[in-house]
Parts: sequence; structure tokens; C-alpha cells
Amino acid sequence: MTITITAFEASPDRGRGLARDMRVRWALEEVGQPYEVRLVSFAAMKRQAHLALHPFGQIPTYEEGDLAIFESGAIVLHIAQTHPGLLPDDADARARAINWLFAALNTVEPPIVELEQTGFTDGDKPWHAARVPMMQERIRTRLKSLSDRLGDADWLDGAFSAGDLMMVMVLRRLEGDGLVEEFANLVAYVERGKARPAYKRAYADQYAVFAALPKD
Repeated sequence: MTITITAFEASPDRGRGLARDMRVRWALEEVGQPYEVRLVSFAAMKRQAHLALHPFGQIPTYEEGDLAIFESGAIVLHIAQTHPGLLPDDADARARAINWLFAALNTVEPPIVELEQTGFTDGDKPWHAARVPMMQERIRTRLKSLSDRLGDADWLDGAFSAGDLMMVMVLRRLEGDGLVEEFANLVAYVERGKARPAYKRAYADQYAVFAALPKD
């Protein structure tokens, strides 16, 4: 059965690989599963055909046979659980890898997304400038805990796993903000993830979508 995922027809990240389909692309490349991509416009994402796959009108979605699921974390976990390569065989190590996947999404990512969005939603408010340092400090606290736990290890818990894949992608959302750069081991950690052949293949494929867009 062919796996089909959805991605932005015109991603707002301009090919930087920050949209959430990149997480799914990378996971599929890591486990060696071929897949097709259906590109959707912002208008199409709000139409009933797409809403039947993703009730919140977002990307990515994942279809394989009769299975249709949404949310990048759920999709990556499904891929990891059904194909070897992203979760350890040992039951305890497997649970810890899944633990890190959820930590990336539930603990590290939310304050990052809040900082990203505040410029769009609150940038014109008189209190915005004072609020930004507080949000940055919240992120910094999360990064310090993550850095302390990682230490001088290559990955978060033994071999590279779905937890590392998700954490690297979440940390990439801070590119250009200077926060990750305060922690040398996290910078090296992200670079190790980006150096993986599967990551490079996934990145090249998603960037090709941007490169094919008509330029102004």
C-alpha cells in the first residue's frame, strides 16, 4: 500500500524545512519507506475533503490503505512503531524514546511556538516588547534542562530514535534566535541530526517544492 502524506503547496517557511511535514518525511526516510506527497493550498486545507483527514485543517496527514491519521507526533510514532529503525527493541529503551518524542512536543515546543506567534498576534501591543524576554527566558530554562540531560552524549538515550528526530526538528524552530547557540552541546546535537543521510534526503525533497514555485 502506498503511503501518502500532505504538505504545503506554498510553505510559509520558504523551503527551510520547518513545516511539520518535514518530520514525517524524515521519519519515512529513516525507515526506508517510499511515499508520495500531495500538496495542498491554504484554501484546500479548509475544504471538506481535507477536513475529513485533518479536522483542524492543517498539515501533515498520513494515508495508507484504510488508515488516515493526522498530527506529526502521532504520525512519526506510528511510523516508528510499524517499521524498524526509529525505536529500540528493548521495551524499556523503547518507552524512553517515546518519552522524549512527547517531551519535544509537549515541553520544549510550546514556548517556542508562543515566541514565534507573538510577533504576529501581539506585535502592535504596548506590552509586547516587555513580554518577549520573559518568553525567551522560559525557552532558555527548557534548553538548559535539555542540555544538562544530553551532556556529552550523541543522542538523548543511547542510539538515535524517534525522540531525537522530533527534538532536533523542534530545536530547529529556534534557528536565528540565538537561544540554542547558548548551549554548545545542543548546537552539535542539531547538526548531528541534520547530517544524517535520511534527513538530507527529506530536506532536499521538501526544498524542491519551494524551488519549483514561481518567483516574484
